Amino acid sequence: MASIPTLSPSLHTLSPHSSLHSNSNHCTLPPTSLFGARITLLRTTSSSRSLPNTNCRASSATVSFSLPTPKTPDAVPEKTPKWSARAIKSFAMAELEARKIKFPNTGTEALLMGILVEGTSRAAKFLRANGITLFKVREETLNLLGKSDLYYFSPEHPPLTEPAKSALDWAIEEKLKSGEGGEMNVTHILLGIWSQKESAGQLILATLGFNDEKAKELAKTIDGDVDLSFKRQT
Repeated sequence: MASIPTLSPSLHTLSPHSSLHSNSNHCTLPPTSLFGARITLLRTTSSSRSLPNTNCRASSATVSFSLPTPKTPDAVPEKTPKWSARAIKSFAMAELEARKIKFPNTGTEALLMGILVEGTSRAAKFLRANGITLFKVREETLNLLGKSDLYYFSPEHPPLTEPAKSALDWAIEEKLKSGEGGEMNVTHILLGIWSQKESAGQLILATLGFNDEKAKELAKTIDGDVDLSFKRQT
């Protein structure tokens, strides 16, 4: 008969009625294992009040670092435009949508879905007002690009495709060209997707009725002057 493993004497046990307690730097969890071992987790900073908040901050940092930022050597850091909270969330949702449909990359089609999943931005509301919904975009994505292999699993952060990178770079360039203050928002991303002719996101938008006239209409709601000629695109 196999012997029952025993705990090391150096490990302490908790009674079944013990509750979670913590000090300024550690958080001790109630016993959840078979042997009731105490598990102590070290917090990243003493100011963290709870583990869930710490995890959320780490996730937000990862996403914001994934988004490209303006590369201007002579730019003053405090004057360099940053991505809005909605834009960062839209990008996070884009990565999640790419993983849901088991794609290896985050493409312009995923950026488009991310905008609609976030849902609260002016760009998302404009799309829905014109009959472009998440369900339709997802359906068109699978029709255009096909389904991934059943047993394939996407990476945690699917890397951007070249058209997706170009769409985000376009958004940054237009924000810098405008000379206006404020943040780079979701409208910049949507117009960046539309700027990438023959990309999956642009083709899906066109299939669902989006066109240059609608792009110009949307551009009126954005700060600064956005060039919608797209002549610079190759």
